[in-house]
Amino acid sequence: MTETTPLSRLDLNLLVALDALLTERSVTRAAERLHLTQPALSASLARLRTHFGDPILARRGNTYELTPFALRLSEHTTTALESARRVFESQAMWSPEQSSREFSVYGSDYGFATIGTVAATLAAERAPGVRFRFILHTPTVVEDAPNKLRSADAMLLPHGFLTDMPYVDLWHDDWYAVVSAENRRVGERLTMDDLAESAFVMTYSSRSAFTSAARQMQQLGIEPHVDVVVESFLAIPFFVLGSDRVGLIQGALTPYVSALSGLRIVRLPFAATPIMNALWWHPVHGNDPEHAWMRGLFAEAGRRLEVEERASA
Repeated sequence: MTETTPLSRLDLNLLVALDALLTERSVTRAAERLHLTQPALSASLARLRTHFGDPILARRGNTYELTPFALRLSEHTTTALESARRVFESQAMWSPEQSSREFSVYGSDYGFATIGTVAATLAAERAPGVRFRFILHTPTVVEDAPNKLRSADAMLLPHGFLTDMPYVDLWHDDWYAVVSAENRRVGERLTMDDLAESAFVMTYSSRSAFTSAARQMQQLGIEPHVDVVVESFLAIPFFVLGSDRVGLIQGALTPYVSALSGLRIVRLPFAATPIMNALWWHPVHGNDPEHAWMRGLFAEAGRRLEVEERASA
């Protein structure tokens, strides 16, 4: 947008059309998605092409492809549309009991299976119209958290990955090892030699994505031999079952693992640094009363989990 095109002269419906076109990469499919006629959406595309000075969609044989400029636009369009939607969905007088807001939260399956379920249960009791959309994060999402959290409500993530963003601490957790009941190499107690000689199932095993326990092992001089890498904590037991592999899991997941036959939970042979789980958000949400309610809900859920952890320990 140039200085000669003030925001007041732009039709924000074009943002909806642009998002559909960039997602569907087809005028026909985008029109069907928006329940518009094809000529109506073609007219919107023409206005977008005039505004940006770019074709947006370029024909390649019998199909259309996004232009390089359109690919750049796609990185911002969804965020802008979601931000605009949040502006117009805001209510001057808001009460949880009457709300139908959907909160979007990034995190891992560990976060969803633990505090996510508790928070959703609390919300169902107090605000039956409120919904949660839990979205699995990736290393790329975590690295781009300051931008991703402009359009999402929060991210469930332990300390050690994000800085300079508001957060609320939720609950502490500890690390344990899971091995197969058939694993004869590991006795009742796991030793440092066991760690050095065993194959591992690891999560997020890369230079920028890792768990604190795995990093601590390296700091203690043990370079784990990694057989399998999964981006799911709940999947670890299935890759340990019936093998000599070792997996690292959080304490809050041990009840799920213990419910599976053929597995054993054992303590690590070193004092693993406890996990401090937190809820992170962008400062743009700081004064939103609905968002503050959601943060309080997760804080309460964290206190409940803390009590449960102490009781099970």
